[in-house]
Amino acid sequence: MAEIRTIGVIGAGTMGNGIAHVSARAGLKVLLYDVDNTALYRGLDVIRANMAREVAKQKLTAEQADEARSRIVPTTSLDDLVQSELVIEAATERFAVKSEIFRGLDRLLPAGAIFASNTSSISITKLAAATKRPGQVIGMHFFNPVPVMQLVEVIRGLQTTQETSDVVHALAVRLGKTPVEVNDAAGFVSNRVLMPLINEAVYTVMQGVATAEAVDKVFVLGMAHPMGPLTLADFIGLDVCVDIMRVLAEGLGDPKYNPCPLLVRMVDAGWLGRKSGRGFYTYS
Repeated sequence: MAEIRTIGVIGAGTMGNGIAHVSARAGLKVLLYDVDNTALYRGLDVIRANMAREVAKQKLTAEQADEARSRIVPTTSLDDLVQSELVIEAATERFAVKSEIFRGLDRLLPAGAIFASNTSSISITKLAAATKRPGQVIGMHFFNPVPVMQLVEVIRGLQTTQETSDVVHALAVRLGKTPVEVNDAAGFVSNRVLMPLINEAVYTVMQGVATAEAVDKVFVLGMAHPMGPLTLADFIGLDVCVDIMRVLAEGLGDPKYNPCPLLVRMVDAGWLGRKSGRGFYTYS
């Protein structure tokens, strides 16, 4: 396949707008789709603010930022993604949602187009089976905040072809990222290790071993983590953490991956972390 020039990004939330940002900055035309018009333009505002921050830090010139933003085309019509050579899906971390998106894209996009999922835990093999092009389905798991974090976990499904993998590796490098290939297993590497750590940290709070502040301080001061596990959970979104833990529990068949009851109760209360203004900490 020739070099990718136009990509679609599905979802203008935290991850989607970050992926659109780095793609436009790398010179790609980006078709940014969201089903919700308000969310779409909120995502564009975030991109504008983040690029202004890069200009202030002299990582981009004002002209480069303007040019990058001009390459992002917002849309609420999935049909507009038909010209994409590659689509990166960054929708809700639920298999039913992602597989329905992939089925729709499969009907719409040319036969040569590649589908990548930004899933942080769901089986790429299972998502690929929802399409008639399983060889062209792959995982591209970016990390938050996307414009800053260097890693992309590249996940090959059972039928992902070498050509698809090569194209995606080259794209990740073009975006200024370091691709690391991992095999298709629940949670891959990052979340299979990280989520049980966060979950156990929540248990220490629930069982009265320590406050959230104390738990985080142990990891920052004692283990040189840039932020503690509960601050990180708030940053990721507590609802996302619960969703990933449930995927791990189902996919690996081990009850040790069940989300902590306190974590579930907080999500039920609408305490989702930074995005809702309250999680283990409160945010203005």
